[in-house]
Amino acid sequence: MASRLLWASRAASYLRISVFHRGFSSVIKDLKYADSHEWVKVDGNSATIGITDHAQDHLGDVVYVELPEVGVTVKQGASFGAVESVKATSDVNSPVSGKVVEVNEELSSSPALVNSSPYKDGWIIKVETDNAGELKKLMDADQYTKFCEEEDSKH
Repeated sequence: MASRLLWASRAASYLRISVFHRGFSSVIKDLKYADSHEWVKVDGNSATIGITDHAQDHLGDVVYVELPEVGVTVKQGASFGAVESVKATSDVNSPVSGKVVEVNEELSSSPALVNSSPYKDGWIIKVETDNAGELKKLMDADQYTKFCEEEDSKH
């Protein structure tokens, strides 16, 4: 699908005609977002982390997810793993700091869950957070939507 859209977009550009670009992907209101396109859902001191619908859409079909070990410490903005797609490999950065308490083992056998269900079944890690103040550095849904629209308009 993505390759057909890319081909159509290039063909339209060559022919100097405009094409409709699919609107920006879904954003969930109750989540916080990093500018590197990860989301976090915080419940008390527990945080579930994954990549956004926007990120998975740009990556294309995910074929492998590199997961960290349970017990390792992650830092806000630092890489903890990677997502490999048919197009590229991209680091996954943690939107919050803390200790990894669970990884989504389902992704080892079904990495495409990141594409089909990025906010539910495609979560990547769960972290015990140690600094709630870090959430202030993240975007809410409206800010993230605007950020993505501006980023996409540059390409």
